Parts: sequence; structure tokens; C-alpha cells
Amino acid sequence: MRYLHTMLRVRNLDAALDFWRDKLGLVETHRTESEKGRYTLVFLAAPEDEGDVEASRAKGRPAPLLELTYNWDGDEDYAEARYFGHLAFEVDDIYDTCARLQAAGVTILRPPRDGQMAFVRSPDRQSVELLQKGAAKPPQEPWSTMPNTGHW
Repeated sequence: MRYLHTMLRVRNLDAALDFWRDKLGLVETHRTESEKGRYTLVFLAAPEDEGDVEASRAKGRPAPLLELTYNWDGDEDYAEARYFGHLAFEVDDIYDTCARLQAAGVTILRPPRDGQMAFVRSPDRQSVELLQKGAAKPPQEPWSTMPNTGHW
């Protein structure tokens, strides 16, 4: 058995791609559009996983991936599914990453007060955990005293 992907339903594909690809930095590996099924699937990988995705094609399906599913006619509000939990990504510099995301309008749910962990929110209200690569960074302002926003 091997892990393939996680699927997230999105309400607005452009807004989702702006977050996952343009702001968070994931790379689109491929997409499928079905006129008959009236949906678009967009598959994304973390930049450091892109080589693994390509190498895994030899085993059949590429992995590890994030699948964004956009239903063209979907009027359903997927709401905030707390039973889902979150996705997690390791970053080179948690403070720089959070500052860049915040400047781009992304909500910081749980600031990286400890220099190690933060949570942000996608446009579809999915929680995304960011973890510092290696040892935690020393606490630093404005993060160390910033309050939480909402929940994750």
C-alpha cells in the first residue's frame, strides 16, 4: 500500500489555486476536466515532492498529491468540516512563510509563537499546519504575542 493523495472540495477553483499554488507555493502537476461529469480535478504537489511525484508514475498513479475537486454546478456549501482535521507542510522559515502569507491576505489562525508551528486557513476554510524544518526558531515578534484567530 502507498499513499496517493488527499482530495479537497473547493467552491471557487480560481480562489483555491490562488491560495494553494500562488500563495502557499504548491506546483500543479496535472488536471482533468470532465464535461460529462461537470467537474475539474487539479493535482498539486509540494515543490520538494515534485520529483517523487514524477518517479512514482512508474508505479502507476503519481503521489503524493493534493487533489482539488471543483464541481461546476455545485451550489452546495461544504461548510467547515471539523471532522477533517488539517493538512501539514514543512517550511524552511516559519516566520518568513507566515509573513508572506499574511501580506497576501491569508488568515493566520494560530501564529508561530513557538517558532515551530502555525496554522493558516484556505479560502474553503480548510486548516493548513505549517511546521518549521529542523529545530524551532527562537520566539520573535510580532508572532510571539499575537493571539489566535478562530480555531483550526
